[in-house]
Amino acid sequence: MSQKVLLSSKEINIILHRLACQLLEHHLDFSETALIGIQPRGIFLAQRLSKILKEDYGVKQINLGLLDITFYRDDFRRGEKTLEASTTKIDFLVEGKKVVLIDDVLYTGRSIRAALTAIQSFGRPKEIELLTLIDRRFSRHLPIQPNYRGRQVDAINEEKVKVMWKENDGKDIIYLVSK
Repeated sequence: MSQKVLLSSKEINIILHRLACQLLEHHLDFSETALIGIQPRGIFLAQRLSKILKEDYGVKQINLGLLDITFYRDDFRRGEKTLEASTTKIDFLVEGKKVVLIDDVLYTGRSIRAALTAIQSFGRPKEIELLTLIDRRFSRHLPIQPNYRGRQVDAINEEKVKVMWKENDGKDIIYLVSK
């Protein structure tokens, strides 16, 4: 197995600031916007973006939620491994808000489809957008595209994108892993 560095810590930081600026351009004051990180790995990206928006760009209040999609997935109960649910924490109304779903890697689109179903349990958003750090083109099973993307990657065959976050893995780095 070999791995190639796709993005270093410095490059990830630059992309996060660019994504934060794009969010600012489209949402301005964030009073009617909610950022929702998809469990388990989209939460690190959502938390980091929220922090950047507050500390570096002076956004006063951001509705930040964490959404578990385990039981909404179409492959739930298909594998031999018992799935464990993560925490859902949405302590605000999504009804009538602009929701930005946030995940680290967009691959087949199935996780996003599950998130779209799951978010309906919390009300009917005015609109839903998708922000992803890595967009794996040519891998989609569903017609889902991000509104905001950090980097587009053309991973082929059995290649995987491995995102490591300082908060969970001790360092920020993204690898393209080949078998």
